[in-house]
Amino acid sequence: MASEFGKTSGIAKFVELLDAKGELLHIAHPVSCEIEISKITDEQSKLPGGGKALLFENVSGFDCPVATNLFGSDFRMSLALNVPNLAEAGAEIASLMKTQPPKTFLDFFKFFKQMAPLVKIAPRKFKGGVAPCQEVVHTGDDVDVTKIPVLKCWPLDAGRFVTLPLVFTKPLDGGPQNLGMYRLQIYDAKTTGMHWHIHKDGAHFFSEYRKAKKRMPVAVAIGADPAVIYAATAPLPRGVDELLLAGFFQKSGVKTVKCKTVDLEVPANAEFILEGYVDPEELRLEGPFGDHTGYYSLADMYPVFHITAITHKKKPLYCATLVGPPPMEDCYMAKATERIFLPMLQSVMPEIRDYFLPWEGVFHNAVIVSIRKEYPAHAKKLISGLWGQGQMSFAKSVIAVDEDVEPSDLNEIARLLETRFDFESDAQISLGVLDVLDHSAPLPLMGAKIGLDLTRRISGETPRYQECFTPATPETLREDIMQRLKGAADSSKRGLFCAVALKRAGRSGKEIIEELSRFERLSASCKFIAIFDEHIDVRNVSQMLWKIFNNADPARDIVRRGKNIYLDAGKKGHADGHTREWPQELTFEQ
Repeated sequence: MASEFGKTSGIAKFVELLDAKGELLHIAHPVSCEIEISKITDEQSKLPGGGKALLFENVSGFDCPVATNLFGSDFRMSLALNVPNLAEAGAEIASLMKTQPPKTFLDFFKFFKQMAPLVKIAPRKFKGGVAPCQEVVHTGDDVDVTKIPVLKCWPLDAGRFVTLPLVFTKPLDGGPQNLGMYRLQIYDAKTTGMHWHIHKDGAHFFSEYRKAKKRMPVAVAIGADPAVIYAATAPLPRGVDELLLAGFFQKSGVKTVKCKTVDLEVPANAEFILEGYVDPEELRLEGPFGDHTGYYSLADMYPVFHITAITHKKKPLYCATLVGPPPMEDCYMAKATERIFLPMLQSVMPEIRDYFLPWEGVFHNAVIVSIRKEYPAHAKKLISGLWGQGQMSFAKSVIAVDEDVEPSDLNEIARLLETRFDFESDAQISLGVLDVLDHSAPLPLMGAKIGLDLTRRISGETPRYQECFTPATPETLREDIMQRLKGAADSSKRGLFCAVALKRAGRSGKEIIEELSRFERLSASCKFIAIFDEHIDVRNVSQMLWKIFNNADPARDIVRRGKNIYLDAGKKGHADGHTREWPQELTFEQ
């Protein structure tokens, strides 16, 4: 490993390293922390490869600079995790998981050599005077979180909120601390929201304190070692200290210091620390805010974080991120998770060769997995098994392919859908938990999931009913659709897929599908027909996939008519039987 990967210590040092690598843009002119920084960050993150990291040196009304898009490329994410590339991020973990106990004297020394580095990765107490994160201490009337240049990201956001908070909590019984990332809406100088979702560890601990009618101590770090920031997002099992994962990647234990007003340990080199508590009996309306799904998450009641102290470096740097329609910075952090946690998933399901989470699936809506198939219904067993594994349980769609297929080769996946997929024998629809931010299901937190088996049939499995769809695509199909149905249309050359943008307010998806199914030239030409809202660019494949993964409920929005499969990927309303509020799509235009 090149020595440069191990030189970072704290987020400020990481920014210096990015600057030296030509990965940082300095923004010297005055900018506002409300919307303006977000707009610039969004433009940069949409550039090929994720653009550059940004350092805003002159934030109007604040003395503190702001950094964004620090992890928004494969290269910068690799630097953050101290690895040459993301493909190797899980390699060392995989090696350790295969380590066998020593059987001979020689094996003992080999085993010791391999395991010795793990001793160095445990968190350790900061020594040597005042910790950097406590160089300046504010308590009592001096506490004012509004003096930090916290961003307002999208026009309809409920206000400013901390976007990269490292939230430290611990269970009521005093077990290991937990590190998570839950946004903090600023209410006033001394209070914020605490947006932990019901499935998260922070919410689980909160329930314990609520039952015991005790205040819950909380500490929030802003800006720390890059590996610590990543670890806050990692889907580790409950009870596993996230700082161990951070120490593993930075090859040394995270130095921690005890907070001034609560009994929690925080990273000693953090830029800011917010200390305080959550009252289990107090809830307040939080949101709406733009989220990683590309939509505003709806307002709801969440706990309130009361700040008892703010400590920080003498010259702190405020670190922020922006989430919204992919690709954005969080996509690269999710890609690191995909690579890092593959060995752990394989330890439970060794038949998995590889897997791929498309950006358009916003991490929890689409998974493509390649499998070493050994027996009948193996692929279906795998799909069901994935729905029982940690955060994989939120996956709304899982596609299984053979081991010789690269899951990331979307052209090959499309070919298999065209030539092999048969809905009756290859699709399985199930009911399970969904991410809090899923807006397509009729009910919150639970809904339909779909698994697609695109693997070859083996001995013992029944043949497919429909091995191949033979399209007869006329050259004039697009124009014919546009004239007949008064909507934009596009179709693949093979006739696999046709996208039609014509859904308007007040019309149900099923009503439009019935109209389309009577269009014989269309049904004879395309195997899959998807409908979208009329403003969607149906020539933008990434945008279409994003809408399909986010807007479709498998049980309600997939309709079969003979050999054709219709999909409603548009906005749902009362005409569709969808009574929940549908969130607004993120845009900087008001």
